[in-house]
Amino acid sequence: MDTEIKSAKTETLDHKNAEAELGGGQKRIDAQHKKGKLTARERIALLVDEGSFEEIGKFVMHRTRDFGLDKEHYLGDGVVTGYGTVNGRLTYVFAQDFTVFGGALSETHAEKICKIMDLAMKNGAPLIGLNDSGGARIQEGVLSLAGYADIFYRNTLASGVIPQISAVMGPCAGGAVYSPAITDFILMVENTSYMFVTGPNVVKTVTHENVTAEELGGASTHSTKSGVTHFACANELECIQYIKKLLSYVPQNCEDEPVRLPYEPSDENRPKLSAIIPENPNQPYDMREVVEEIVDAGSFFEVHQAFAENIVVGFARLAGRSIGVVGNQPAVLAGVLDIDASTKAARFVRFCDSFNIPLLVLEDVPGFLPGTDQEWNAIITNGAKLLYAFCEATVPRVTVITRKAYGGAYDVMNSKHIGADMNYAWPTAEIAVMGASGAAEIIFKREIAESDDPQAKLQEKVLDYTNKFANPYRAAHRGYIDEVIYPEQTRQKLIRAFQMLENKVATLPKKKHGNIPL
Repeated sequence: MDTEIKSAKTETLDHKNAEAELGGGQKRIDAQHKKGKLTARERIALLVDEGSFEEIGKFVMHRTRDFGLDKEHYLGDGVVTGYGTVNGRLTYVFAQDFTVFGGALSETHAEKICKIMDLAMKNGAPLIGLNDSGGARIQEGVLSLAGYADIFYRNTLASGVIPQISAVMGPCAGGAVYSPAITDFILMVENTSYMFVTGPNVVKTVTHENVTAEELGGASTHSTKSGVTHFACANELECIQYIKKLLSYVPQNCEDEPVRLPYEPSDENRPKLSAIIPENPNQPYDMREVVEEIVDAGSFFEVHQAFAENIVVGFARLAGRSIGVVGNQPAVLAGVLDIDASTKAARFVRFCDSFNIPLLVLEDVPGFLPGTDQEWNAIITNGAKLLYAFCEATVPRVTVITRKAYGGAYDVMNSKHIGADMNYAWPTAEIAVMGASGAAEIIFKREIAESDDPQAKLQEKVLDYTNKFANPYRAAHRGYIDEVIYPEQTRQKLIRAFQMLENKVATLPKKKHGNIPL
């Protein structure tokens, strides 16, 4: 009891000394700095506006007295929780402190996190989790496991209600990984953070694979191979800057609108767009160049940049308005849709729809990626996720077809048939079941085979098919394309379209929830 009173006095008299008390000694804090890591309080100080942080549960200590825990008590129990403002907007935050029991989650540690999660839900404000924990506190047994489940439950209830962002700034293993996995965005720091369900030692025992923690679940692995993390950051400072930038594009909650920046109209023509599409329809180009020319200068903030690079997703501003961008990437795999691209885009579309962020789709897709690997790993189910996400979205949705729109992928990429509000096409657009060459070979197979010069006949039929189908005008005649526009007009047309759709109201059939193909 005397120890607890002494600790409380120390906290009251001097916050800096209390931080050392919370951290279990200055030596351990210095050791973390040498690894390129900040303390929990330093991370929060960098995240929130200066002087705005109000801590909750500062004097909480663990209750368990077993296995030596009766000898060590630290104020806060390994997690700093509270609220503050980020660029003037209310934000709730928790930061796990690895210098206290390795940041291990206990019953009281979890209670502190749950308390601010509840407050975030009640007050409709984003929740930021700065994760740095060795996992469940073993000495507490089922109490720590129950604590994780309490957090998971709240993560799920908050999903789609308030933005939830997880920064993994150290170890995150076992059950601890599922809370970030449920949240909207995950950021990791290269070389100092990792995530995995089972660690390298267990992997070696079970599968006899020798793998390091970094190889198994580091930032590079999860940003390129698994897609678990959306941003791999060079250091913790960059990670925190990314969180702030991400928050600037999203609203406080599902009933709010994203912050709109002031914008003065000017010449919206973008002549560079006319020269982006190559004359050869099989030659690639970078869809990011199209995005950069369309959106406000320097506003494009790409998400999942290193994962499933055949599709590009991210936030941007158009005339000061926050929008979500989804675009096929012809520079990688010709922009085809595959399993990873479909799930990546579907997740992003559903986030934007949850938080009233209009969607812009830039389409140049030759279809779905063929092959046994794709079919055996459920391209059907995974491709349907993107289709489902677009069909379900009620935010303003605008599509621009820049070049190819073939087969079922044309339908999936926000076509008019699945509820898109406005669909534009450049004159270079080709809307068809498949490419002209393949179509001609199927349709005119007998005629080509019986010809004296099959190759010449094939080229003749390819040209016929191209002239008839490989253009945007047949679709425009049917009303599937609202307007065929010159590329340089794209920005102006989109600004007007999103202004027109600003007060869009769309309702889904009454139901408990849909059953997305998972």
